[in-house]
Amino acid sequence: MTDRIQLTGLRARGRHGVYDFERAQGQEFVVDAVLELDLAPAARSDEVTDTVHYGELAERLVAVLTGEPVNLIETLADRLLAVCLAEPLVNAATVTVHKPEAPIPHTFRDVAVTMRRTR
Repeated sequence: MTDRIQLTGLRARGRHGVYDFERAQGQEFVVDAVLELDLAPAARSDEVTDTVHYGELAERLVAVLTGEPVNLIETLADRLLAVCLAEPLVNAATVTVHKPEAPIPHTFRDVAVTMRRTR
């Protein structure tokens, strides 16, 4: 399957992390999601019901980001993948969780975890 819907740079404040101060203060997380599905039916019909409504998907992903805290961004990525794969038309999904404010005592640009799952 080569058809994809990509949602890149979705940002929300969450309270995920191993340290107490991460839970107390929260920080911004950034998510990239790639959904693999057959987009031919939507292209033919021009109906949103024949594809994944990316606005509604974004709302569900943000609910996970701002919801119940977890220790690891690996766990967070897994929960976000579950949301993506709950879409009946999706055959596979890849999620990258960026944690640009990770508590690392050195200069860095980003920390990210990428996970892919198929049906």
